[in-house]
Amino acid sequence: MTRADASELSSRLADCAEAVCRHYLPEGKKSGRYWLIGDARGTPGRSLFVRLTGPERGKGAAGKWTDAQSGEHGDLLDIIRESLGLTDFKDVAEEARRFLSLPQPEPVARPDTSRLPTNPGSTEAARRLFAMGTAIPGKPVAAYLRARGIAPTDDLPALRFHPACYHRPTGSGPTRRLPAMVAAITDLDGQLTGVHRTWLAPDGAGKADLDTPRRAMGALLGHGVRFGQARDVLAAGEGIETVLSLRMALPRMPVLAALSAGHLSAIQFPAGLRRLYVLRDRDPAGEGARERLRDRAASAGIEALSLTPRLGDFNDDLRRYSVDALRARLRLQLHPEDAARLLDRHSAHVTSGGAASP
Repeated sequence: MTRADASELSSRLADCAEAVCRHYLPEGKKSGRYWLIGDARGTPGRSLFVRLTGPERGKGAAGKWTDAQSGEHGDLLDIIRESLGLTDFKDVAEEARRFLSLPQPEPVARPDTSRLPTNPGSTEAARRLFAMGTAIPGKPVAAYLRARGIAPTDDLPALRFHPACYHRPTGSGPTRRLPAMVAAITDLDGQLTGVHRTWLAPDGAGKADLDTPRRAMGALLGHGVRFGQARDVLAAGEGIETVLSLRMALPRMPVLAALSAGHLSAIQFPAGLRRLYVLRDRDPAGEGARERLRDRAASAGIEALSLTPRLGDFNDDLRRYSVDALRARLRLQLHPEDAARLLDRHSAHVTSGGAASP
């Protein structure tokens, strides 16, 4: 790989610096324009800071980091190398391309590795994990969704149940096998690129008592957990429970969960999309990412509208009020054309005695 290729990868990573940090440095925290962590290997702490925003190059550039304690500094390629313990830059570049959903260079002849174990964070490992899951009705996943005010149905193929999904602590502590809701992360063609795991209490009454009960693996950038087939209209938000709450009120609305604010800003747009609804969470941390998404949509000729909950997010609204109250609030925020086809048709169908189909 040439220096120009490395520079291009570094620049692309810097464009989504927050998503990179959330993925490779999950023990860190966002503070203003920085991501704070103990060191480049992911140790909890606050001595290393990564710039999340800034110019493309030079002083204060986005993606650059400094460890105030050790004096080390570098870019996000260094973060990938250190956090995963890689030594060969070819492997670092390959991992960066995987994260960015970029094509890999033409393969060269290599020894047979078919018998080697799958990388636990790879797309192939994610596909195997999802294939091991089962349908959710009657399982702890169904109980978990009901506790969040969401009716579990057979029409949620992106969700599966795994009865004993491995949870490896980021620090010290034993690896545990716990029940989990496993969600398929897919690209625009419907190909699985990763999975998201939500570890659950044994009875499904809530999430498992873990420091990090949610984690994703595989290729995430640009992709998401999808419910419904997007054509000309799509609603996109951060959390699975948030977008499913919206779909409780709008069963015909296709929705996508990007799983974090940083990944939300980078979702890919389906061909033919005319209108994008961006679901707001009432937290200032993600507002910048949502603004970037709206700007990207506008540049692509897509009308971008915000949907705003009363409380922290739409799942809070659903649980505090009711699906009817949520539907009434959304009516005021939808484009009139979408209100007519998504809400009025729904109401007429329910009035006639039938249940609205997703």
